[in-house]
Amino acid sequence: MMFNWNYMLSLLSDADFWQATWTVIKLSLLTWGCSIVLGFILALAKQSPRRLFNVPARLYIWLFRSLPLLVLLIFVYNLPQAVPSFAVVLNDPFWAGLLAMVLSEAAYVAEIHRGGLLSIAKGQGEAARALGLRYGGTQWRVIIPQALRVALPALANEYIAIVKLSSLVSVISLTEILMVGQRLYSQNFLVMETMAAVAFYYVLIVTVFDFLLKRLETWLDVTQRKTNRPVDADMLALATAARPAVARSVIDSHQPALQASKLHKAYNNVEVLGAVSLQVQPGEVVSVIGPSGSGKTTLIRLLNGLEQIDNGEIRINGQPFIHLERQGVQKPRFMENAAHRLNIGMVFQSFNLFPHLTVFGNLLLAPRYHRLAAEAELRQRACELLYKVGMLDHAWKYPHQLSGGQQQRVAIARALMMRPQIMLFDEPTSGAGPGKSQRSASGYRIAGR
Repeated sequence: MMFNWNYMLSLLSDADFWQATWTVIKLSLLTWGCSIVLGFILALAKQSPRRLFNVPARLYIWLFRSLPLLVLLIFVYNLPQAVPSFAVVLNDPFWAGLLAMVLSEAAYVAEIHRGGLLSIAKGQGEAARALGLRYGGTQWRVIIPQALRVALPALANEYIAIVKLSSLVSVISLTEILMVGQRLYSQNFLVMETMAAVAFYYVLIVTVFDFLLKRLETWLDVTQRKTNRPVDADMLALATAARPAVARSVIDSHQPALQASKLHKAYNNVEVLGAVSLQVQPGEVVSVIGPSGSGKTTLIRLLNGLEQIDNGEIRINGQPFIHLERQGVQKPRFMENAAHRLNIGMVFQSFNLFPHLTVFGNLLLAPRYHRLAAEAELRQRACELLYKVGMLDHAWKYPHQLSGGQQQRVAIARALMMRPQIMLFDEPTSGAGPGKSQRSASGYRIAGR
């Protein structure tokens, strides 16, 4: 029996096939999009230290990764027999298929997202927290954009798998590509020709969307972007015309700006800091000097709440910032007044700039989040600070395009954007070589004003 090329080619313009192709595209895109959103929620819940969140997430992922999609499709489609009120939606094969596929795919996508989240450096979340971003803001503005870029190749591969798995939805009578082909060859018995046409439509969908997803991946990759954008005259005018800004108003000038009392911190029952107390007056500069491993960084991290104290109290302008609340025989509860976090700026040893944002974007992220001022005023403040630390010409570059000393100056400017009363520097000279120390020192002088 000869292969009927004319018949096969005629199927490439068949209206039923094209309608079924559109159905597959809608089903696969909706499944992919919903699974990405639900998968992120599951991934974040699975990583949560609270059992209330991570246990249900683990159970969900375990269950739906164990169930074959075909079994889930049949179960969901027949669910109205047990719950008649579901018939309004689930009697439609499209919506029943969508629900079953989302339930199944979300479990797989959650593990993809979890890998992306684990790849993000811990310092990114700490930098966001030091800038006063809450959990939701940190995830949405800092962590998720970076994790999504890391996970995109695997997510694109998962979309292709979803397109092919959509053929299983024909078992609940959805008119998709495979069902159209089955109806045709059951009438004329031209199985090979019909299946060749079916294969064409699947290959077409995968090819088009694979191309689009690769373009998206390239667009999201900031390391491939060319940033030759010069600083325009308007930005230079903003920088040179800006007036020096004052810090946040002090509640009581007679109180120490920062006061720590009997701070204790231990790791695995090994005491790192024991009964450390200090007071820093407004305008005072204090250097903490000691050998490596003596707890200098730990002390700084305790002062702005990046590490939880085991005992003691921290006050800002005489007001409680961090303390432990005793609850009888139970473990003391860590308490923090988050409003005071905005009064403390921090420059990390590794700088922890946000790699998905430009230098200008790094400075504007937190002030925009907290709505500290109008947009025009924030941009003026950012231009002023970048000009003062000698980084205005690099405003549109990304952190990976900067040297260590340049990144440090941007980190100083980013912290100063919040107008803090107190600045903390972890190893302030670590990123500046002899030729760059003068620029970094200018940043420290600005911070001390």
